This record gives sequence, structure tokens and C-alpha cells, in this order.
Amino acid sequence: MQKLEQSPVTLSNFIGNKKVPTRSQNYGAVYNPSNGREIAQVPISSKEDVDAAVQTAREAFETWSEVPVPKRARLMFSYHRLLVEHEDELAKLITLENGKSFKEAKGEVLRGIECVEFAAGAPNLMKGESLTNIASNMDSSMYRYPVGVVGGITPFNFPMMVPCWMFPLAIVCGNTFVLKPSEKTPLLANRLAELLKEAGLPDGVFNIVHGAKDVVEGLLEHEQVDAISFVGSQPVAKLVYERASQTGKRVQALSGAKNHHIVMPDASVRQSVDEIIKSSYGSAGERCMACSAVVVVGDQPTFMEALIHEVENLTVGDGFQDNVSLTPLIRKEHRDKVADYIEKGVAEGAELLCDGRNHPSAQGEGFYLGGTLLDQVEPEMTVAKEEIFGPVVSVLRAETIEEAVDKVNQSRFGNSAVLYSNDSRAVRYFREKTEAGMLGVNVGVPAPMAFFPFSGWKESFYGDLHANGSDGVNFYTRRKMLTSRF
Repeated sequence: MQKLEQSPVTLSNFIGNKKVPTRSQNYGAVYNPSNGREIAQVPISSKEDVDAAVQTAREAFETWSEVPVPKRARLMFSYHRLLVEHEDELAKLITLENGKSFKEAKGEVLRGIECVEFAAGAPNLMKGESLTNIASNMDSSMYRYPVGVVGGITPFNFPMMVPCWMFPLAIVCGNTFVLKPSEKTPLLANRLAELLKEAGLPDGVFNIVHGAKDVVEGLLEHEQVDAISFVGSQPVAKLVYERASQTGKRVQALSGAKNHHIVMPDASVRQSVDEIIKSSYGSAGERCMACSAVVVVGDQPTFMEALIHEVENLTVGDGFQDNVSLTPLIRKEHRDKVADYIEKGVAEGAELLCDGRNHPSAQGEGFYLGGTLLDQVEPEMTVAKEEIFGPVVSVLRAETIEEAVDKVNQSRFGNSAVLYSNDSRAVRYFREKTEAGMLGVNVGVPAPMAFFPFSGWKESFYGDLHANGSDGVNFYTRRKMLTSRF
């Protein structure tokens, strides 16, 4: 794959379908994780910038909310066509600023496009319900209406897919939108806005304000922001939920994860190892659906030998190179934080089977760390409890499916869990007793498609209505009941 050449550029906010410089005049550097070189300057905007975007969105809401639903849906069809036409370009931008492999970036683009496909079904999704004769000569009907101005706060690890969880559905339901993408991956967000404008979206319906803490606080505090959709780390998700809900906003806050994969004695060694490797080390482990803990049931030396062999032979490198299986982390600071977790795991008694800190790539340009594998990990250890968000896997041991599920359930997170087995009793026990919202059986990354909710449990989610699917439609609409007698 040929690299996307990128000279450093200075980005602007995107308000009212126009590039607008930040009022703060402050900028931060954006880096290519594969070599550590600066590729852009991103605005670190102020609350005044947020206010300008929200006011623009509020004004646009008055007319956009009155546009017929089929017309809004047709705009999504146009947007879908443009995204497909620019698929490779978008994937290259993701690899450039995020570092993940081009193949993984292409997959992310497709998942984002799926969200637009789902949103294009708005005429069906927005339909209400009615019942005649609820009493003598009385009828009752339910109608859906947009919420208003929605603020979206998204992370670096999926710069296309996660925003697409939010704004296509919000917009097609009649809302207007202000997006704060991660300041680490802002290039893709601006391109999405440009393509929306090309698709014919009216001025002010979709806006971008780049920045950091001030922009987040500006959205949470603003009286004219009616709903907040957030994806990010657990401490910030909890804060966003508490702050936004205190001001009467509707909130969905998708949080952290500690996903366990249980390997039963009857599991296919080849299949389970392949799925775990892809889940754990794909995208450098920087995803909320990544496998970060493996629970091995019984004595399985063949499985462990195969797992160690694959981790030791991961191909580490630039995401634009062919057949790379482990790409760089997002920043040097994050790489150092992940390395500290490895050290802490060893200090607390874990056995270090593979040490990614010693990989040659970790000593050169870019923010690389080799694949790491820790064995004999116990649930009370730091590496078993906290979200590391890197290419580090902890191996726990159990004697039965019951003990394995109990170790999974000791986690305060409940995003996803996976079982490798063809034993129907084990599968049923896992399905019924595991405290996680997204389960997989012989599937390493059980992420739902856009027409189902992304349904994390426990401290992996704050709110009542999840992203995507019918939950997403309900989140972005208010229901009005009409009871009538004629």
C-alpha cells in the first residue's frame, strides 16, 4: 500500500458549512504514529467557538427539523454514494493519523458506511404507532420528533466509525449536530464534513469544533445543547454523564472495557488463537472490543504454545505496509503508559511470557510496542482490572466454565466477552451468566452491526439508550402521544 503523503496543514473548525478559524488562536500538533512526524496543526478551541457552533446549529434546527423525513433520507443516500467513492481516501487518512493498518482502516470505513445505510431507512425508523378505540370513540397515536441540538464527543481510535454512530442517525431524525472529534485524529472528521456538504446538507446542520477540555465543557454546559453522545474512557464517560444529565440533557456515554475471552478444552486451538490474536493485537489493542484477558479452562499446553508462538511472530510496522499485524500506538505518552502497566503486572506477580518493550520497533521512530503476554494473572491484579488499551494480554486460569465466568464477572466493566467452545452446555451457561452486553461464541470481535445497539453493561456504559439500532432512534427522537375524541 502506497503511503499517503501529507505535508503539515493547519486545520479549521467547520461551522455553517464553512471553515472557521478558532477564536482562541491556540493550536496543537497532530502526529503520524508510525514515524512521530507532525502532519497537522489542530485548533484548540474555546467555549466561545462552541457557542458559535451551537448557535448556528440551533438556527439551522428551525428549518431542518421541518424538512420531510424522506427528503432527509435521500440526502443520506447521496452521502452514502460519496463515502463509497472516497473509501480508499478515507481509509488512508485513518491510517495516517491513527496508525492502524490500511486493511483495518478499510474495515472501519465500511462500518461507518453501514451506519449511513441504517440512517437512510429513516422513513421506516421514524414511524409512530396508533391504536383506535382505546376507549369509546377515542384513539391514541404516537409521533416522533427530533430532540434539538446534539453534541457528539468522539475518541481517537475510530475516527470514522464512532462519529458515524452518531451524526447520520441524529441528522436524519431531524436534529442538528456539533461534533468534537479527538484532537489526535481530526483530519478524517473534517473530510466527513466536506463530503456532507457536497451531498447537499444545508448550512449549520453539521458542525465541527476541534479542541480539548474547554470544548467538552462548552458542550456539556451549553443551555441550547439538548443531548450528548460520548465515547471514551471510563473516568471521562462518568464525568460527562453526571455533568450533562445535571443540566437536563439526554446522555449516552459509552465507556471503557476489559474484555475476557474464555477458551474451553474442546475449542479449536487454531481458531481460538487466530481470533484472539486479531482481537487483542489488531489496531494495537486500542479498541473497546479488544480481547485483553484470556481465561484458559483446564490445562491446555498446546493452546498456550500456539498463542506464545503467534505473539512472538507478530509483524510490527507501519500500517501502510502489507501484512502488518501490529501497528503503532497513538502517542509516545500512551506507549509509555502501556509499558508501565507491563512493569506493574510483573511486580504484582504475573509471569512475563512475551515482552513487547524489547521489540526492535520500540526503540526506533514512531510509537511502537511489540506484542506482550502475561500469564498467571489473578483478578485482583492491576493488569486484570484496568483498561490498558494496548497490545497486552493477561492470561488467567480456571478449572470450570463456572469459575471462568465468575472471573469475567469480577470485572467492573461489562462491554463484551467471548467463549471458544462447541459444547452447548458451556455456551448456554456463558450466555445466561456472563455480565456483559455483547457476547461472542467463536467470534473474536462480537461488535454488533449498525441496526443493533452497541450495548455495554456495568461501567462500560452510562445512560439508558445505547448507540445504534432502535436505541439510537429512541435517543435522537422525542415521542409525543395524541389522545383524541371526535
